Amino acid sequence: MPMSVNVAVVYYSSTGTISTIAKALAGDAEAAGAQVRLRKVAELAPQAAIDSNPAWAEHARATAGVPEVSPDDMVWADAVIFGSPTRYGNVTAQLKQFLDTLGGLWQTGQLADKVYSGFTASSTTHGGQESTLLALYNTIHHFGGILVTPGYTDPAKFADGNPYGTSHVSGQGDIPVGEVTLTAARVQAERVVKFTRALKAGLAAED
Repeated sequence: MPMSVNVAVVYYSSTGTISTIAKALAGDAEAAGAQVRLRKVAELAPQAAIDSNPAWAEHARATAGVPEVSPDDMVWADAVIFGSPTRYGNVTAQLKQFLDTLGGLWQTGQLADKVYSGFTASSTTHGGQESTLLALYNTIHHFGGILVTPGYTDPAKFADGNPYGTSHVSGQGDIPVGEVTLTAARVQAERVVKFTRALKAGLAAED
């Protein structure tokens, strides 16, 4: 029987693009045999800001039932796939806020030796997708985590073109997530599950 694998998909999404990719990744990881938790990070923006954007307000209502992530989800996970839209070439304040609460787990080594990966979205082709994922991955180095990125390990990756992780250009919210992005998500999720399973089995054999 294959080694069991726990995957947490942890994301922030304002108007729904990242949420759509997160759900796809969660489903693909589950299809690959993983136990999956889909978790959003807490919203920091004031209600007035949310209400000022109809798409943001509608997405907040539509995802009200998605559980918010907690540090316990990080302990449970063998692999974590983080998602955030790009904000000036970096992750959102909401995701960063959650990462900043993990100091206690970091100090006790509970974030180390796990697999991590990331995904993102931007309004334009050169809107900071790669720098956002690289900024996220700087944090993973501090965790002592193991990065599993898609690279160009599947022919489909030459269609979406981002070796750092699944990404999508959303325009002004008028470019929906399509097959190219969804295929990239599947490639990434399957790769994360595959190498997490191998790592976990190898560590168990050493013990």
